[in-house]
Amino acid sequence: DFCPSPVLINRFAKMSRTSHHCNVLYSPDKDVVSSLPLQMSLYFNMWFFPFWWISEVVMLQLKYPALADYYKFILITILILMTLIEAIRLYLGNVGNLQEKVPELAGFWLLTLLLQFPLILFQLFNDAILIQPLERGVHIILALFALFGFVALRAMVRHTESRFHLRQFDGIQELRTRRDLH
Repeated sequence: DFCPSPVLINRFAKMSRTSHHCNVLYSPDKDVVSSLPLQMSLYFNMWFFPFWWISEVVMLQLKYPALADYYKFILITILILMTLIEAIRLYLGNVGNLQEKVPELAGFWLLTLLLQFPLILFQLFNDAILIQPLERGVHIILALFALFGFVALRAMVRHTESRFHLRQFDGIQELRTRRDLH
């Protein structure tokens, strides 16, 4: 038997009381498109990110004296940017996946693809920044977490598109029944 936690029940109760419809949370005719693999990836990414951040700071402190001045500036800037991007990215991914909102999930994927992934690749493959084995390992794991969003976004967009097309057909059916009645 599955027994949800009281916190989860209270959260669902608050959401259903504040909504205009009685069956917003669960409706038999509404398909749930949230991606469990994406949600698991976001959850583990949320717990992995502090470990990544601490290892980055420690490795940066260790190799800081040996780096060229412009690489010192670049790596500190990347650390600050990645911290901000990761916080926003995880928020958008959670909201987009759990609430099945395509714009938030698209923002999650754009942040991942256009900002975070190139920064990770720069840190993985630029030998001039004196890559340490720990850095390489945590960057590979972070890159794998970043790649899981595409599959969920593609599935959600396809489902939303098909639901949009089906709604158009419902409108046509209503017009035909009205015309037949007159």
